[in-house]
Amino acid sequence: MAELRVLCVHAHPDDEAIWTGGTLARYADEGAVTAVVTCTWAEGTRRAGELERSLAILGAGEPLLLGYADARKPESAPGAPRFVDVPLDETVGQLVEHIRRLRPDVVLTYDGYGVYGHPDHVHAHRVAMAAVEAAGYDQLHHEAGDPWRPRALYLATIPRSVVLSHWRAVFGADPDPGRTLPGVPDDRITTHLDVSRWSERKWAAMHAHESEVGRGASMTMLTALPEPARALMLANEWYRRVSFTGAPPTGGVETALG
Repeated sequence: MAELRVLCVHAHPDDEAIWTGGTLARYADEGAVTAVVTCTWAEGTRRAGELERSLAILGAGEPLLLGYADARKPESAPGAPRFVDVPLDETVGQLVEHIRRLRPDVVLTYDGYGVYGHPDHVHAHRVAMAAVEAAGYDQLHHEAGDPWRPRALYLATIPRSVVLSHWRAVFGADPDPGRTLPGVPDDRITTHLDVSRWSERKWAAMHAHESEVGRGASMTMLTALPEPARALMLANEWYRRVSFTGAPPTGGVETALG
């Protein structure tokens, strides 16, 4: 484990705690080198400071900010373009540089729907997918360093059964017929991490994002969950594994990153 290097690619400050906080804390404690690239918000903003505190709790190093603006909050990076509007090759090149410098064994980001459809999440997925692939080609992004190919990319998600079983507790009613739901069908989950030992650290990292707790965002929704549902979300993290080594699937659900 001491040689494992884990890199997360997230859209916003707080996503590292909500979606991968238990994973980061677990692997940091087990001796892995962990890091987080955050695509939006600029240095010097309040949320960048909150991110720094969250990463310290999770043992994931200093913030690595691309510095683009949140799609819905221009004040997140004054004078910078929105992350979703920047040419793909530019953002991919920036992430390739981080990948080649950090040389992670595994990269973590969101599933193709960004878990729940936020445009920055969806775009971060696209950029991460392209960058993980491009980082291994010596023909691409010469200025970004020597090629490096991670073994796998893990896509953070939620099993559809978990979404459905807690929908009423969160929203007070069953989902409308035909509604687009977060997560993926259960049989598409390849990796389930039990992070219950790190639940308190994950919760503390989430609460480092005080501005998000205060404005009634997803953090507030999690805080308002009934205790069984909140405990489930804190103690478990789910992924879909994409291999870049050509190794065949092992079958079954993994219980560790590899």
